[in-house]
Amino acid sequence: MKFSGKNVLVTGASRGIGAQIALQLGEMGLKVWINYRSGEEEAARVKSMIEANGGSAETIGFDVSSEEAFVKGIGAIVEADGGLDYLVNNAGITNDKLALRMKEADFMSVIDANLKSTFIGCREALKAMSKKRFGAVVNIASIVGETGNVGQTNYAASKGGTIAMTKSFALEGATRSVRFNTITPGFIATEMTEVLGEEIKEAFVSKIPLGRFGTPKEVAEAVAFLLSDHASYITGETLKVNGGMLM
Repeated sequence: MKFSGKNVLVTGASRGIGAQIALQLGEMGLKVWINYRSGEEEAARVKSMIEANGGSAETIGFDVSSEEAFVKGIGAIVEADGGLDYLVNNAGITNDKLALRMKEADFMSVIDANLKSTFIGCREALKAMSKKRFGAVVNIASIVGETGNVGQTNYAASKGGTIAMTKSFALEGATRSVRFNTITPGFIATEMTEVLGEEIKEAFVSKIPLGRFGTPKEVAEAVAFLLSDHASYITGETLKVNGGMLM
């Protein structure tokens, strides 16, 4: 599964799952635009890793929750490369609190960073991709958007909204040959899970039929599949990468 002569923007790609997605897509032949908000050094490191492996990459810093910044960012990519072929909306935040203690600002901060930013990215990508009648978008949601979770009313709303919104974009994009799909990761081994105690990890793993956390690479490979021509007849779908936690 190789790409050739195409480009991709990955938001929130300076670390974690986003960085692994960028590395995976760079390895597969795409020119990767590595978006970051504050992790300029980390983004540069991801760029160097892609280039050391024979790939092509650029870093691009902007806050995805700012409509003006996101529009300008995609505009800069289109101007530099003559278009945008693929987009991975990965950037996001959490701000966990029990609902009874959650203020409107706590709720909206996550909605803006996760759901609003994904809307802006999808809208601008559809505009750019419609010109060539070619393209694909993958939105990274979460199993929490399908199941809910205590203390994550805001996060669940943002990710559940992403799943539903992606289906609407898929319907609008279909007539322009632009595909939109969602991935909902379960428990993935990242820096956040590393700080958990062993008892907590074991409690989580006990709920996963495959008996382990997933890896960022497994999420990245699912992204690559959905972007590729191997998934050319798949749009509006939600691919669960969760080890069987939610069947």
